[in-house]
Amino acid sequence: MNRNVLPVTNENGYFEIRLESIGGLGANLCGKMLGELGALSLSLNSLSFSSYGSEKRGSPVKAYIRWCAEDKPLRINSPVTHPHILGIFHEGLIGTHPVLEGVSTGTKIILNTPYTADAAAEKYGISIGELYCLDALSIAMECKSRVNMVMLGAIAKASGFIPADVVEQLCRDTVGQKYPALIEANLSGLREGYARAEKATVEQNLTPPPAGKRESYIWGYKNAPIGGVNPRAGSTVSNDLSPSRQGYIPVFLKERCINCGLCDSTCPDMVFQFAPGIYKDKECMVNKGLDYFHCKGCLRCVAVCPTEALVKALEKDHPDKPYFLPNQDLVPDTIPYQKTGANSWITSDSYMDEKRVDGGVV
Repeated sequence: MNRNVLPVTNENGYFEIRLESIGGLGANLCGKMLGELGALSLSLNSLSFSSYGSEKRGSPVKAYIRWCAEDKPLRINSPVTHPHILGIFHEGLIGTHPVLEGVSTGTKIILNTPYTADAAAEKYGISIGELYCLDALSIAMECKSRVNMVMLGAIAKASGFIPADVVEQLCRDTVGQKYPALIEANLSGLREGYARAEKATVEQNLTPPPAGKRESYIWGYKNAPIGGVNPRAGSTVSNDLSPSRQGYIPVFLKERCINCGLCDSTCPDMVFQFAPGIYKDKECMVNKGLDYFHCKGCLRCVAVCPTEALVKALEKDHPDKPYFLPNQDLVPDTIPYQKTGANSWITSDSYMDEKRVDGGVV
């Protein structure tokens, strides 16, 4: 097909894309690249912008892209509420944020998840639209790339009309110019994302779930928090920082631990739980384990441990965390943890051991 002809548009003549993510996964850059792709490579009028708060890891991030024919003016500059393509960069957003709002039968949904497309459709109740799934984090780890490059390749494939060679050239012209040493790794991630995006084969319903059972994207004076208060403060005890982890977790090997407390003193989030106990026939404070709700995977504890009682491990290999001990100091027995929220981690992805920059591994 002609590169300047869109396969479908809405009532305004626009083809619209929405990316749902958390800070640290690169959705903002991915949105900018899609904006450039429309204008420079597909000969379309194009608009892209993002919505985010403090730019901290874990904070919700949205990117919006609009395309239309080059002879049509693009005059709407508002959030995309009914996307033709919906990219979800972290599966933890489903259920805690209305990321599936506005999805229709024609929406192409691209989800970053280790589950197969059919299993993800069942697990998350995605009963409308075309679902494509891939484990973008694992692919990024393999390729030494970034999640956003993998997702960009998958989005191009799911679209059905964005040529792979056009996306690769865009990557060379943008990321390649700024980080020439990283271009091959990012191209590899892009290609793997294009190749591995798996489409669900389950038969999906043609009727979306009742609107009354979903949150709404429409915010205004009637439903805004009183006084404009931020209800998702980064230091809230109910904030689950697990979405900030990028592939690895620290695993505690109790038999090696000498209870020196270095892990506790270096941890920025006090995840280690010490309690009175016996060590070498003496009473002392004994390390009981980690509170993984508040562990963001920075692995500083692994680096400081003198006896290798804390080791780096792939999180996907430990679905049931060993030595998981919720914070003993919390009064309530059960806390409704929120899966996403801002945190103070400003370093790059934990799975990259080499010298790192914003674009990936040097």
